[in-house]
Parts: sequence; C-alpha cells; structure tokens
Amino acid sequence: MTEETPGFEEKPDVPSGATPDDAESKAAPQEGAAPAGDGAVDPGLVAQLDQVRTALGERTADLQRLQAEYQNYRRRVERDRITVKEIAIANLLTELLPVIDDIGRAREHGELVGGFKSVAESLETVAAKMGLQAFGKEGEPFDPTIHEALMHSYAPDVTETTCVAILQPGYRIGERTIRPARVAVAEPQPGAQAVKEESAEAADDKESGGPDEG
Repeated sequence: MTEETPGFEEKPDVPSGATPDDAESKAAPQEGAAPAGDGAVDPGLVAQLDQVRTALGERTADLQRLQAEYQNYRRRVERDRITVKEIAIANLLTELLPVIDDIGRAREHGELVGGFKSVAESLETVAAKMGLQAFGKEGEPFDPTIHEALMHSYAPDVTETTCVAILQPGYRIGERTIRPARVAVAEPQPGAQAVKEESAEAADDKESGGPDEG
C-alpha cells in the first residue's frame, strides 16, 4: 500500500509553460455564458413582429391619406381665395363703370382737361391694373353672348348681323364679362343678297363676252 504524503493535494495536469491559474480558469465555466441552443426561433416573437409590421403599415397608410387630404384642402382653399378675390374686384369695378362711362363721354366732347383729366387717367390706369378690359368695335359680327342690341336696322352693305355703332363699350375681367357691349346692329337688306348674286352673274357674262350665239 502506498502511503499518501500528508498535505499533498492532487492537481490537474497543466501543460508545459502554463500556470496553475490558467488551468483553473480554463476548467471553470464562464459566468454569464448562454447555454448552447439548437437555433430554433420563438413563435411568440415571430407573431409579435408580424403584429408590429402590420400596425406600422396601417399607420403609414393613415399618414399618407392625411397628407393627401391636407394637400387637397390647401388647393381648395387657394382656389376659393382666388374666386373670392375675383368676385370682389368685379363688384368694385362694376360700381365704377358709370364713372368710367362719364370719363369716356367727356373725352369725346373735349371736356377732359386740366386736373380732371389727370384724375380720370389715373382712375383708368388703376382699373386696367385690376384687369378691366374694354371691348366692342364697329364692324364686328354681332355676338349675343357679349353684345346687347339696343338699336336695329337693315343695311345693303352687310352680309350678316353686324355691330354698326358702339353705344356703350363692354367690359370684362379675364374671361368674365361684367357688362356686355351695348350696340346698334344692322342686318342684310331683304332681297339684297339676291340682287348681288344677279349683278355678279351679269358681270361674269359680260367678262366672258355674253352668251353664245346660235
């Protein structure tokens, strides 16, 4: 029987060049190390992730819808603002039309002189800057959408209903007519067209030497 030496403890084998502390740290398990798993994913976590993704997609769609509604609201407000502005300007200029008519009549009679002329021209300039445009000329075809006929006659030298005199000019702002032009119109003389056609035929016959003799 072998007697053990008192006080002698058996030590683990230590490689050459290594200290006993290295052997102990290698043999002891590391604190906080996760146990080796088999790589499986927790189904509960997958379900939660799907729920989060679905909620994120819904919130994104809500945000896009709200942004589109806001853009439509801004466009609608801007359009309404422009419309209200145009209506206000049209109402103001409509109230000024009698004054502008008086200025036109004074100019025709040579009464637009001195300080009155300066004030009148300034008013006309401001009205033009606000978009007021006059229309209506003698000799243009009659258009019931922009002309108002106050006088009617017949004339042998017109081929369609024509404005032969502008009694009061019309005014518009952009495409909006705020007052039609008040005009005197003339229609072709009844039977004048037939007379013209006969005269034209006679002139053609004369130029060609008359009808052929048999």
